Amino acid sequence: MAFTPPFQMQGGQQPPSSPPPQNIPVQPLASTLAIDPGAISRCMFRYTYIWPRGGAGFWFYPVFVGRTSVAGFRWNGFFWMFSGLDLQRIESFTCV
Repeated sequence: MAFTPPFQMQGGQQPPSSPPPQNIPVQPLASTLAIDPGAISRCMFRYTYIWPRGGAGFWFYPVFVGRTSVAGFRWNGFFWMFSGLDLQRIESFTCV
């Protein structure tokens, strides 16, 4: 019997079918107080590494970018989980 990760999206959005890259990218220099929605929207539907303010970095797969937040799938080390994040909580990011 196959394991089915615990996620269900409206609108047909699905997480990636494979894990993120094994190598963590080099963190870019952060020079802003908040991440611009236009900047992170270039990472839509791409593996994106997020460095949050005051926490450990993680892989993310954005499927929606709003004016003040981003939503998508966060890798927990085993499978993708749906998650949202306030743009002000992001120190820096990079997509591959």
